[in-house]
Amino acid sequence: MSATAAPGIARRRPATTRWGVAARVVAAFVAGYFVAWGATAFLVLVLPMGRADRVVTASLLSFAVWCAAALYAFGARTTWRAWWVLLALGVGTNALAYGFAGLAARP
Repeated sequence: MSATAAPGIARRRPATTRWGVAARVVAAFVAGYFVAWGATAFLVLVLPMGRADRVVTASLLSFAVWCAAALYAFGARTTWRAWWVLLALGVGTNALAYGFAGLAARP
């Protein structure tokens, strides 16, 4: 087999290292938790329900958000992209939640 791939054939990804996998695991846990935390805070503010229902619904949805963030951490093209996208999402959702808390629907 030649060094260059034929047109139409996908190239193989370089082998991942132990440090790369460890960095993705930490991104999935830490940055994923940060995204889920921000999503929970944001959803508590914007869901149109009573306070107790908002908190329960947002808390339950946070597990799905954390799972999606963990899936993205392992599916991202590079480890750095996994980190910066998850951290940007976490900062964005937390900024929305804490920056506009006064405008929240409070029945």
